[in-house]
Amino acid sequence: MAGGAASADADEAGGTTASGLDRYHVAILAALQKEARLSNAELASRIGLSAAPTWRRVRWLEEQGFITGYRAEIDRRKLGLGVLAFVRVDADRNNGAATRELEQAIRALPEVIACHYISGAGTFELQVMATDLDAFSRFSIDTLLNLPNVKDIHTSFSLGEVKAGGALPLGHLKP
Repeated sequence: MAGGAASADADEAGGTTASGLDRYHVAILAALQKEARLSNAELASRIGLSAAPTWRRVRWLEEQGFITGYRAEIDRRKLGLGVLAFVRVDADRNNGAATRELEQAIRALPEVIACHYISGAGTFELQVMATDLDAFSRFSIDTLLNLPNVKDIHTSFSLGEVKAGGALPLGHLKP
């Protein structure tokens, strides 16, 4: 959607947030976070717009990078992934090239489902999935400890999920 169309839609909606989103954009984001498989007609009905402007707004949200993709939530246990581990990686931070090399190696590991730079002790915090403790142990010794520029790893295991895969909070976006 062109910039003019976005601003015309925003004017029609009665205000925008600091990020350029109006109440319909926020409603679309909230609805799609709950159920990404909504048809455009159902989404339009839920947010109170007709189908065409709803479709334009969804396309604009995608083009602007607010919506980065759609995916299914899968129960890891049903797939035999019984272990969720949080692994702090202590890395040598000698230079940017060494850190980028480690980042690239981590990105290539399918067992690592999330990775964050962290403050305090350590360099990265990984979320790692494995079928069982033996598989995790092999992965740690054979893979993680052999990544470039890794000094040490420290692992904690999830004993149970209280909340996972939650939607992003949108309350601060109210225009």
